[in-house]
Formats: sequence, C-alpha cells, structure tokens
Amino acid sequence: MFRVRDKAGFRALLAAVTLALVAVACGGDSDANSGSGSNGGSKEALTGEIVASGSSTVEPITSLAAELFSEENPDVGLSVDGPGTGDGFELFCQGKTDISDASRAIEPEEQKACKDGGIEYIELKVAIDGISVLTSKNNNEISCLDFKDLYALIGPESEGFKNWSDANSLAEEIGATHAPYPDVPLAITAPGEESGTYDSFGEIVLEGTAYDERKVEEDAPVIRPDYTASGDDNVIIQGLSGDETSLGWVGYAFYQENTDKVKAIPIAEEGDNCIEPTDETIAAGEYPIARDLFFYVNSKKAESNEALQGFVDFYLAELQTLVQETGYVEAPEDVISATTQVWEDRETGTREG
Repeated sequence: MFRVRDKAGFRALLAAVTLALVAVACGGDSDANSGSGSNGGSKEALTGEIVASGSSTVEPITSLAAELFSEENPDVGLSVDGPGTGDGFELFCQGKTDISDASRAIEPEEQKACKDGGIEYIELKVAIDGISVLTSKNNNEISCLDFKDLYALIGPESEGFKNWSDANSLAEEIGATHAPYPDVPLAITAPGEESGTYDSFGEIVLEGTAYDERKVEEDAPVIRPDYTASGDDNVIIQGLSGDETSLGWVGYAFYQENTDKVKAIPIAEEGDNCIEPTDETIAAGEYPIARDLFFYVNSKKAESNEALQGFVDFYLAELQTLVQETGYVEAPEDVISATTQVWEDRETGTREG
C-alpha cells in the first residue's frame, strides 16, 4: 500500500485533494476493496459519494485516508476540505456532509443544532495534538512562557498592545512568570474564530485566568480580536516566519512540517517548568496544551451508504499509519480500542472522558 513519506510533497498533494473530488482512474478488480472493511474481498466494488469537512487540523489525516482509500476504491468520490471545526459542524448539522472533522469535541449549541436538524452522529476520537505556540526562527528574545504570560499577551485585556513590553504591567498584575518582556514588536498571527484550534487554545490556556481570576464576563471571548487571523495554517506559518518577534499557535503537525521556518516556545501551565511540544511530551501528557482530535460520522448516512461504512472501516484500520504519516501523536491503545468499539456498535452521541 502506498505511503506518503515526503511531507512537503504531501502538503502540495493535499492542496489539490481538498479542492476537488479524489478521483483515481486505475483499478477495479475484485481486490480493489481489500482495505475497505465490511465490503472487502470478492464483494461488489464500492460506489458513491462521501463528503467530509471541518477542522483544518484534522484535514491532513482525513485527506490521506481519502487518497489511500481511493486507490483501492476508485469508483467512490471523496471530497475533503478544512474550513474549520465550527464551520464544519454547521454544515454537518444541516445534513450537508457525511463526516465532520473536529479539533475539539462538539459543543452543546452544536449538539442542539444537530438534534434540531435530525442528525445523529457517531463520535470517534482518533489522535492527540499539542497546540504549538510559535515564533520566528530568528527570535532569541523569548525562551519560555506560562499561561499567564500568554494571557498578558493574547488575552482580552491585551487588545491594543503593539509591543511585547506593552504587556508588562498587566503581566505583573496577574503574576505572569516571565515578564518583563522585550521592547520589540508583537506581531500575532493565529487561527480565527471558525477554527477549533482557536477554541481549544482559549479554553485550555486563557479561560481560567479570564473567567476565574479576572472576572471577564462569562462566555465573552478570551482572545484579543486585534491580530492577523486565518483559517489556513500555511498562511499562519508564513506570517509567523515573516515577523522576527512574532507570536501565534497552530496544531503540532503544522509546526513539525515547518521547523525550518518557525520554532516552538516551551510552555508551562505555571512557573518555569516549560515543556517543548514533542511526540513524547504530548503522548505522556506533559505538554500542557494537548487536546484530542475527532471525526464525527452521520449515523443515518452510514446505515445507507456502504461506501461511507467502508471508508470509516478503512480509516480506523489504518489509523496508526495515518496519524504517524501526518505528524500527529497516536492516542493510547485503550482509546483507539474504545473508538473502534464505538464505531462497531454504531454508538451515537458524545462520550464523556
């Protein structure tokens, strides 16, 4: 089976894959379905359409799965794109997509939208990501930040700060560890509000300080609005690499693909024990900005669409390879076993834990 080893080439491939249907012209014999699970062996070849949308973070995993699945099932049309987790759920809960990639769990208002739209879903946890806080390769001013430092620089009270040093007074007030900051431009480029990575960063890093300590109005945004936002992770990397004293965040895989352009700032939840994102620190739960990655399957469409059933079977069977090749961190074996069981049982709804 084909495997992608050249990450730069793979990203170029994804740009083409996500703009159109995956169409592979070769194949069609009785072996074509050998990797498609329930429809494998000598059964009739799979046909039909599958539409996946959602998280730009999870998109590379699903796009690679689509490419490999299409090699074995050339008569199945697969469309994959990554406008963001929130936008993906909006489409999914309207019944417009079969799969919704997500870099966070579905939120209560999205659950309600799906219920109102008559959409039941199967939630599948597939990998672990470590949101990586990044700066330019040339930035030697900052070597460690904790959550309160990030609040002082990126939180709602930092709106209007144009230099790192503008945050010094706020940092001192809230007890941030690594102030004072240098008197250099603060150029923030990061995901926009449509992104699950935006949501996860705010929830994990900033909400405790904002809501619990600073008494920011509950449910008010905890990320300052005045920064360069993009739903395209490659645009974010370009912005971060182009400003010498930049600051921003992306999913771990996009950081790993661009270590020649950006570097990760080690992070601590509190204090000086700053941890750099690596496969090992993320898997061990040591890196403090880790989160689970998911995809959601429309359960009714899975019942009626054999191609969709086959694709999810294939996705889960090849999950270790997909996660490794796209630069993310494998979930523990017990999590993957539970995910596989949820799919086999067609268990609907959101799971706790």
